[in-house]
Amino acid sequence: MSQKELGRARILALVAAGHVSVAEASESMGVSQRQAGRLLSRFKAAGAAGLTHGNRGRPAPNRLLAKTRQRILGLVKSKYVGFNDTHLCEVLAEREKISLGRETLRALLRSEGIGPKRKRRGRLHRRRREPRPCRGMMVQWDGSWHPWIGPEHPKWTLMAAVDDADGKVESAFFTASETSAAYLRLLEGVVRRSGIPQSIYQDRHGALRRNDGYWSLEEQLAGEQTPTQVGQALGELGIEPIFARSAQGKGRIERFFGVAQDRLVAELHSRGIVEMGQANAYLGSEWLADFNRRFGRAALKPELAYRSMRGLDLRRILSFRYQRTVSNDNVVVLGDVEIQVPPGPRRRSYAKARVDVRQHLDGGWSVYYQGQKVAEHEVTALSEPQRVRVKTRRSRPAKGADEAVLVYFPALDLDAQPTAVAIR
Repeated sequence: MSQKELGRARILALVAAGHVSVAEASESMGVSQRQAGRLLSRFKAAGAAGLTHGNRGRPAPNRLLAKTRQRILGLVKSKYVGFNDTHLCEVLAEREKISLGRETLRALLRSEGIGPKRKRRGRLHRRRREPRPCRGMMVQWDGSWHPWIGPEHPKWTLMAAVDDADGKVESAFFTASETSAAYLRLLEGVVRRSGIPQSIYQDRHGALRRNDGYWSLEEQLAGEQTPTQVGQALGELGIEPIFARSAQGKGRIERFFGVAQDRLVAELHSRGIVEMGQANAYLGSEWLADFNRRFGRAALKPELAYRSMRGLDLRRILSFRYQRTVSNDNVVVLGDVEIQVPPGPRRRSYAKARVDVRQHLDGGWSVYYQGQKVAEHEVTALSEPQRVRVKTRRSRPAKGADEAVLVYFPALDLDAQPTAVAIR
């Protein structure tokens, strides 16, 4: 079972015990109440195993054939340039005898980087969102760049995560800037303190959501962009990312920052704290506990929706990820980091093997092949991956012979270069 299915099993167990209503469970799982009722029936009949889809592992019978796919793309780029999605769907059925749904056509065009003819965005309707009834159903997190120790000193970023049910802080610390590494550390603090939440409410910061229009060859074949480094960690933990469209949507975390910019600034000044290490020590030992005591409130229901992290390799999940090919001399190269891959029990030589390289939050490196660790490397400066175009023979895009890949630049030390933020 996936982490998402395990999370649903946890919520449905609360429903079956009478602690959570079907309506609350449907909102937490992101499905309709009718679908939540179906899932509950399957859960009662077969337990957690009943939540897995019966068609898992089977090819879709109505999938679009590769030959038809290529024909449609050829027509779009030559004969039907400038047609909108609905118009194109109609002419393909009428003139080319290719019948497919509009959403299928839309997904195909977007996967190939062909955008809509024009964008339309209606007026948004906003309404108050009630807090989740149980702790662990939703966590809100964000970063606040502010002169925390006075206008005469450099600004810091306060990273914080607040539980939506009771408004209490799960994890918080000062750092130089709002980066992917900061969010991964924040996620580690939440998971180690309380467990894995069901969802995280967040803004559209570049560390959390891909804001570039580039589609690699693998992403085009998969039909979706690879998430950011933080997004991949959330997916592996089965945490649903929910993106806010306004600051008002993140009311809990915004109110926390409002209180912190008022009270915490005054407390730091009164204690003469001007170093980040001292500020983090005071934050963790005194101020956060005082904030939770003063401003936290009891959740509507006492049951917990946090899931245990037992059995998960958190150090591997919360890391920076690179895909690389092992050289002929069994070395993986990332910038000035060269990792020698020794012979292992599964293969004597890993030359030409595609491996998953991870830099952990402590700066150490690990190389994984098909899920198994095959090599390690000593600690180096922790630096966020940057998307850079390089020459490659592995794929040949339609235009040019280069491809954007994630690379490691050791010069961008997150502590020494706090303002350096790259595409993740």
